[in-house]
Amino acid sequence: MANTLFDFGMIGLGVMGRNLLLNMADHGFSVIGFDKDGSKNEALEKSASAGTTVKGVQELSQMVSQLKSPRNIMMLVPAGKPVDDVIESLLPLLEKGDVIIDGGNSHYTDTLRRVKYLRDQDIHFMGIGVSGGEQGARTGPSMMPGGEKGAYENVRPMLEAIAAKVDGKPCVSYLGKEGAGHYVKMVHNGIEYAIMQLISESYSLLKHGGLDNDQLHEVFKTWNEGSLQSFLVEITASIFLQEDEVTGGRLVDFISDKAGSKGTGKWTSQDAMELPVAVPVIDTAVAMRTLSGYKDERVQAAGIYPDPYKTFPASTQEWIHQVHDALYFSTILSYAQGLAMLHQASGELGMEIPLPEVVSVWRGGCIIRSSLLEVFTHAYTETPELSNILLNEEVAGIVKSLVGNTRKVVAQAALSGIPAGGLMSALAYFDGFRSEKMPTNLIQAQRDFFGAHTYQRTDTPGTFHTEWGQH
Repeated sequence: MANTLFDFGMIGLGVMGRNLLLNMADHGFSVIGFDKDGSKNEALEKSASAGTTVKGVQELSQMVSQLKSPRNIMMLVPAGKPVDDVIESLLPLLEKGDVIIDGGNSHYTDTLRRVKYLRDQDIHFMGIGVSGGEQGARTGPSMMPGGEKGAYENVRPMLEAIAAKVDGKPCVSYLGKEGAGHYVKMVHNGIEYAIMQLISESYSLLKHGGLDNDQLHEVFKTWNEGSLQSFLVEITASIFLQEDEVTGGRLVDFISDKAGSKGTGKWTSQDAMELPVAVPVIDTAVAMRTLSGYKDERVQAAGIYPDPYKTFPASTQEWIHQVHDALYFSTILSYAQGLAMLHQASGELGMEIPLPEVVSVWRGGCIIRSSLLEVFTHAYTETPELSNILLNEEVAGIVKSLVGNTRKVVAQAALSGIPAGGLMSALAYFDGFRSEKMPTNLIQAQRDFFGAHTYQRTDTPGTFHTEWGQH
């Protein structure tokens, strides 16, 4: 193997980096990885399947010198300064036309900066969002590449080989210019935040309705066999059966309700406000994770503000059906908001993001994969430039069939004092989106009253200001 020239190099041999390399090796590519930790290099080589060409090294120059030209090198290191440090270490070792790939969760603005910096030195830089976790990396992830089209074509055969497949089509595609890959992954993660929040609220509503863990397992298992089929609903069904080794009870009941966050949901909310585009379910999901961290204050407040009287439908099956519809409705709204953000960003930021390809890539391998994406694929096949998925006739038919039960669930949650901000935000967005006239004419009047911000009229074109109070 000493004289072998390798097809692909990886910097960072944690579980994700190792599994992606092993996946490539299983598909016939020769791969080499670099990590300063010798034990990780050993783990890479020991995990390799028989007959594959896999090597781990502790010297960066050794890895680079053994790669075929043009070199294809991926980094899987923490976002931020570590990525810049690796780039600076690589530059003296590279030649014109080589490709550097950032496969981590970098913010797209950093990717834009790096693309320009390396382009000036004739090095291609790509940001690729990778979704599917450790298992997905090993057996087939969803990948979201962005950057220069020529650089993508150079690595396309390898990426297509290792990606998850749906109906024989790889869950990877060129998703746009500059920082588009990391932008799409950021929005993917925002949608993930939203759906996880919605599922947790549905769990809470069902639990308050009297269901135990065994019943919750059966409900989510059944839901995953129907229109709500998705990776997140599937794993939720499994969670309710997991036993706690310490107590012998169900583990979910002993997990703290303080949720963690790595920041990508927050980025989605922040960047949506900059565009601007409304993503209130994602915003609420981020806010509720933050609120979950106020544990001591929440315990104190619970003693001050007693629960309202809780009453649920007499029929448990009726309540389960209503919560199903509310979750389905709100999940559609979460995707709608994220996809609308991508549509807006594609034009505003000049990334040329192809939405038909985005929903196709998300169909397999990724955390937000679901049967709904097949419906969205049909919608974008009919209208590739669709600004909001809610304007599609097929999607509208589904939404209209669900909204009645969603209203009942949201009302019940409000009357019972059960926090269901995601479901409520989804319904509020829907009602705002479908309103031909909103009460924001009063806001414009207020803005002009106190700040002379002007307003437009419904009957005459132009911009106007009034000296208010003279009546």
